[in-house]
Parts: sequence; C-alpha cells; structure tokens
Amino acid sequence: MTTQSYSSVQQKIAQRTLSVPVQSALYVSLFALILWTVYFTTYPAIHDKVHSLRHHTALVSCH
Repeated sequence: MTTQSYSSVQQKIAQRTLSVPVQSALYVSLFALILWTVYFTTYPAIHDKVHSLRHHTALVSCH
C-alpha cells in the first residue's frame, strides 16, 4: 500500500467518522445509556431523587 492510498483511506475514515449521522447516532446512544442508568439505578442518592419521575413516565415501576 502506498503512502498516497493510505492517506486516502485515512481521509475516507475521518469523513465517515465525523459525519453528522454518525455523530447523531453516538449522541442518541449516549443519552439513552445515561437515561437508562439514571432510571434503573439502585444507588440510593440518585434513586430517591428520580423516584417520582420514574413512576410518572412510561409507567416504570421500581419496587
């Protein structure tokens, strides 16, 4: 593989990685993971603060 073709491959990877759809998918996935972690945590400090929110959104039960 020549230097020129290697550079071309790197540019294509960078364009795809930094594209808006890829960034959007990563942000949505990150937000979903954070929301899931907050909703279903058993850590008392966080659980107590979001307790009523859990029961009022999407009928999530916790007990």
